Amino acid sequence: MIHSMAGGELNIHNKFDYAKAKILEGDNADSVMWFISTFSALKVGDKVLVPIGYTQVKGEVVRIDKAVDEYSFPIPRKRLKEIIKILQE
Repeated sequence: MIHSMAGGELNIHNKFDYAKAKILEGDNADSVMWFISTFSALKVGDKVLVPIGYTQVKGEVVRIDKAVDEYSFPIPRKRLKEIIKILQE
């Protein structure tokens, strides 16, 4: 990192909410996967629609890690997909 006083730029780290969801249907049923969440109202137990490959399947949120630095998370940000929507049941 270059100090801004020396004419460089500070390395800005983005923070994201990460949600772990148990997949409830399809070929990946019962597996658990991480996703990026853009929903501030998301909570553990919510049913969500998530992308798996070229399809969208239903999952259930089992864990949420809020405002985690993208470089601190064990899975690179570019490898994670976003939750599509929270399902109303």
